[in-house]
Amino acid sequence: MDALTLTVDCGGGGVKAAVLDADGTFRSKPRRIPLTYPLPPTALIGIVQELAGAEPKVERLTLGLPGMIRHGVVVHTPHYINRAGPGSRPDPDLAAAWAGFDLRRELQEALGRPALVLNDAELHGCGVVAGTGSELMLTLGTGLGTALFDGGRLAPHLEISHAPARRWLTFDEFIGERERLALGDPLWSRRVAKLLDLLQPVFWWDRCYLGGGNSRMISPSVLAKLPDDVVVVPNAAGLGGGVRAWQLTSA
Repeated sequence: MDALTLTVDCGGGGVKAAVLDADGTFRSKPRRIPLTYPLPPTALIGIVQELAGAEPKVERLTLGLPGMIRHGVVVHTPHYINRAGPGSRPDPDLAAAWAGFDLRRELQEALGRPALVLNDAELHGCGVVAGTGSELMLTLGTGLGTALFDGGRLAPHLEISHAPARRWLTFDEFIGERERLALGDPLWSRRVAKLLDLLQPVFWWDRCYLGGGNSRMISPSVLAKLPDDVVVVPNAAGLGGGVRAWQLTSA
């Protein structure tokens, strides 16, 4: 029987999950569980346990989480350190609970199965990269997620989203959900085009992928003008990368 992988994609508003077989084919319908705040690490582990309990034949777990993740340890994560979720004030106790939290180890102990924990944009990229050249994954959602691949191997993560994009706005704020709602999709889509203009001279990618839940909000006029080396991919790819991530990363 094929080994089954539970893939969990964590966002600011909810957690999505699905079971994949060894070929990366979905063996269950994707599920989504809305998040309630405040959200300490133990609460997220409880959600994953619930998801894993519904699929007793799952043999391993792949989880993508926003923020800086190094070897399964949370260096920093946005949203979850805020008492009321995205856009609210950070809570010092939550920030302390998440900083340095070895999520991979704790999940393996809680589930009794191997686990791989990485940044959510990296998980998304594992599902779409061709495996040749320099490939950049950009996810558009609550904020901006980034992941860089070189020859199919995942490069060390950089939190580009925290770099300044315009005046006092970081890239996360410049292209995030709050700005999309404030500007409307047409003007926000022009910011997506500007984002590509700003990042291309930094990465000189061979291919750039646009994914995440808000990639489907890009206006047709902006889509028509995207260069040939930029590809819009479905948000479901975030879950689809759960199997391939074990080959493309150095766990």
